[in-house]
Amino acid sequence: MSREFEADLPGEAGSAAGDVLLPGALPADLRAELIAFRRDLHMHPELGNQEFRTTAALKARLELAGLKPRVLDIGTGLVCDIGIEQDGIEESGGARSMLALRADIDALPIPDTKLGAPYRSTVPDRAHACGHDVHTTVVLGAGLVLAELAKRGQLPQPVRLIFQPAEEVLPGGAPDAIESGVLEGVGRIIGVHCDPRVDAGRIGLRHGAITSACDRLEVSLDGPGGHTARPHLTTDLVTAAAKIVTDVPALVARRIDARSGLAVTWGRIESGHACNVIPQHAELSGTVRCLDLKAWRQAPDLVHGAIQEIADLYRAKSEVNYIRGVPPVVNDPDVTDLLRDAMEQRRGPHSVEDTEQSLGGEDFSWYLEHVPGAMARLGVRTPGERTVRDLHQGDFDADEAAITVGVELFTAAALLDAAR
Repeated sequence: MSREFEADLPGEAGSAAGDVLLPGALPADLRAELIAFRRDLHMHPELGNQEFRTTAALKARLELAGLKPRVLDIGTGLVCDIGIEQDGIEESGGARSMLALRADIDALPIPDTKLGAPYRSTVPDRAHACGHDVHTTVVLGAGLVLAELAKRGQLPQPVRLIFQPAEEVLPGGAPDAIESGVLEGVGRIIGVHCDPRVDAGRIGLRHGAITSACDRLEVSLDGPGGHTARPHLTTDLVTAAAKIVTDVPALVARRIDARSGLAVTWGRIESGHACNVIPQHAELSGTVRCLDLKAWRQAPDLVHGAIQEIADLYRAKSEVNYIRGVPPVVNDPDVTDLLRDAMEQRRGPHSVEDTEQSLGGEDFSWYLEHVPGAMARLGVRTPGERTVRDLHQGDFDADEAAITVGVELFTAAALLDAAR
């Protein structure tokens, strides 16, 4: 993973907007290096805020390319500028604000069940089952190509690489990365997320919201309890908990615009130890998902109010812990069009498809609270494959041809952005 490369410039893809020439196909040695880098990450997954080995590997490779990456103040993750002095964009003669390329670097606390893969995780109960190893390798590869262009004086504007920790840990690592200054001097930001429903060689795009907001909800109920023969003398917590589970989603749905797609879904309910004893304590937990940014901001008050109404009805003392997760990723139309144009110039119009809004959450959304940006769905399914490998499952894997596609997408987007 240490060999430098010779970029093929100008490329066979021809000219882009204006007089910008896009790089040609990635050299074979760089493609091989990036696949090896991804497999190394896949074999050594690290959980959020524990990505020390991953951070060190990225730092070493970027430094080998002559760059000066900085470890984030939180201890893991990196930020690295290309095409400007280390002191910042102010030193670059008044150039316009930077385009940032963002990757998330953490893994999931689940076992890797790909028994036949030589790059299967070597860490028990840890796996890159969401494709973050691919995202990381794509941004690294784009950074290496852009660094080579900068050395040759062919990078028309600076670019920032952001390798962000802890995407899988609510509310995500993005707020901490922002606090570390990764958006200073940045005017636009782009990212990708692996999509096992899209063929490798293609990307999915969407104007507006492409993911959902996702929050976590924890509820505690307390009361005196008692004998099941005399529920009228007790606080019947089991019934109260059951009514909260069934009635809160319906109440909330009737108090907000149905088009917002706000959904309260429970994943755990726990109470009692004996069939003839009304318990003194009950616990519930679940998620709140929402397709609309405005409705997401209203959700805590709505959910709190609905839970309190039902708890009061059954004389239960309630405590609600509403844990903010992430808002929806709302793609900026101009930045989305930048990604579309870049992909079509690299791979043709057939390489881009429209995608639906997902109910999954993504902390890339926090960056979009500060600067315009867009996320694309990166196809990782081998064309013709019928086996469905969904995200967050132990057998998830990616067609590694997607790495080259992602590098080309980000490199072309950086150059096209400078020409606009």
